Amino acid sequence: MFNDKSILITGGTGSFGNCFIKMVLELYQPRRIIVFSRDELKQYEMQQKFNQSCMRYFIGDVRDKERISVAMDGVDYVVHAAALKQVPAAEYNPMECIKTNIYGAENVIQAALKNNVSRVIALSTDKAANPINLYGATKLASDKLFVAANNMTGTHPTRFSVVRYGNVAGSRGSVVPFFQKLINDGKNVLPITHEEMTRFWITLQEGVAFVLKNFERMKGGEIFVPKIPSIRIVDLASAMAPHLKTQIIGIRPGEKLHEIMCPKDDSHLTINFKEHYVLCPSITFYNEDNDFSEDMLGEKGQRVAQGFEYNSGTNPHFLTIQELQAFTTLRADE
Repeated sequence: MFNDKSILITGGTGSFGNCFIKMVLELYQPRRIIVFSRDELKQYEMQQKFNQSCMRYFIGDVRDKERISVAMDGVDYVVHAAALKQVPAAEYNPMECIKTNIYGAENVIQAALKNNVSRVIALSTDKAANPINLYGATKLASDKLFVAANNMTGTHPTRFSVVRYGNVAGSRGSVVPFFQKLINDGKNVLPITHEEMTRFWITLQEGVAFVLKNFERMKGGEIFVPKIPSIRIVDLASAMAPHLKTQIIGIRPGEKLHEIMCPKDDSHLTINFKEHYVLCPSITFYNEDNDFSEDMLGEKGQRVAQGFEYNSGTNPHFLTIQELQAFTTLRADE
C-alpha cells in the first residue's frame, strides 16, 4: 500500500525512524519518504545512509505548527514518532515534555487534517497505561488526542490510530546499550533498579512491521497493542554479562516495577485478536462504524473477560536467559 505514496515520519532520525525507512525502502517503492526532525547533524548522518531519490529531509520541530503543516503538503501517510522519552528528564523538565508530546501531537493532527493526509499512526508507549510519571501522562494525553481526532475529520479523509508497545530492545537510550557500554568500559558491576523489575520486549524490526501492518488494519480510533514477551531485568544482566555482579540501586524517579499495556479498567474496551489486542475508543464516533471487532483486513477478534490486564509481570510469555543471550549476541554481530 506504500508504493507510489508519500510518507512522512516525525522524529525520523531516531532508532525507529532508521529501521522504518530501511524496511519501507526494501519492501516498497514510495514516491517520497520525508524525515521530519530538529537535529541537523543526525539528518546529515542519515543522508549518508539513505540517499535514494525518494528521500527528503526536513528540519523542523513538531512544536512549530506552521512548519509541520508545510512538511505534510501532498503526504499520504504519517508516522508520528517524535517525542521526549526519557522518564527522569521529563520529571525534571515537565513543561518541555508537555510542549513536545502534547502540543506537538495536536500540531500533527491539525497539519494532517489541513493537508488531507489519508492515515496517521502515532507511536505510544506502555507508560501511557495507568501512568505514574510525566512522560506516560503526556503520552496518554497524546493518545487521547489522536483517538478523538477521528471526530474532527468532517469531510476530510484523514483517519488516526495509535500503536502502543513496550521497551524497544537495543534502541538508543534503552537498557541494552547502557549495559553494553558498562561491559565495554570494563566495569565489574551492573546496576539494577529492582530485582523483580520486568519489562515488555520488542525488537525494532518487530515494532516497525507491526506499525506497517496496522496501516492496513486501521479503521481509525483504535489503539493497537502487540502480543510480545516480557523479560526480567536481572535475566538480561545475566545474559549479557554472566561474569559480572549486579548491584540494586533503587527505582528511578517516575519508574514502575512492571509495565501495563492493556489496563484492567479498560478491559471492557479490549478486543483480543490472534497476534495483538485492540483498545477501542471510549467515545462514540458520529457517522462512523464503531464496531472494532473486525478490522480492515477482515481479521476478527473477541472481547476479553472483565478485569483482564496485560501486564509485563503476569505476562505468560517470558524470554529465557538463553533467548536473551541469542538476541544480544546477534545484536553485537550486526
